[in-house]
Amino acid sequence: MNKGKILGIILLVGGFIVGLIILFVLNAQEGLSSSARALGIALGFFVLVLPQWAVGSYMVWKGSQEAASAVQANKQRQLINIVKTQGQVAISDLVIEMKSSRDEVNEMLRQLVGMGLFSGYVNWDEGTLYSRQASELRQLTNCENCGGELELAGKGVIRCPYCGTEYFLD
Repeated sequence: MNKGKILGIILLVGGFIVGLIILFVLNAQEGLSSSARALGIALGFFVLVLPQWAVGSYMVWKGSQEAASAVQANKQRQLINIVKTQGQVAISDLVIEMKSSRDEVNEMLRQLVGMGLFSGYVNWDEGTLYSRQASELRQLTNCENCGGELELAGKGVIRCPYCGTEYFLD
């Protein structure tokens, strides 16, 4: 659990405790009228408790978002490490090793290409991902799988229109 989320939980609990203290102190005062007691409780709630709960809730929410981003970044690092270490890897092996779906692995791969952190190519027919240096891939004019002429398919992506193999440049 990250520090922001922990601090948010502390603020939420602290706000609850402050609210209880306000109720206890104001109810213990014998000389207060019921309207004065109600005003004190309302002011205490709006001035002390509500801001703590608001900030605490925001910090818990933000901490949850940061945790989700950290999980995604760790999965992307894991994907890069597996592919760069092995040079070529079956997408099905990546799915199993990363405990993800094929679509998630595909999306992570495209994100890494978009960030300029991965270069290589995918043979979708074989289901194999290859790591290669972008300088080698830029010199290609024909597909290494079927020999077809390659076409630009998007930013950092070259595709073979015949077999569907995609080459990712960083």
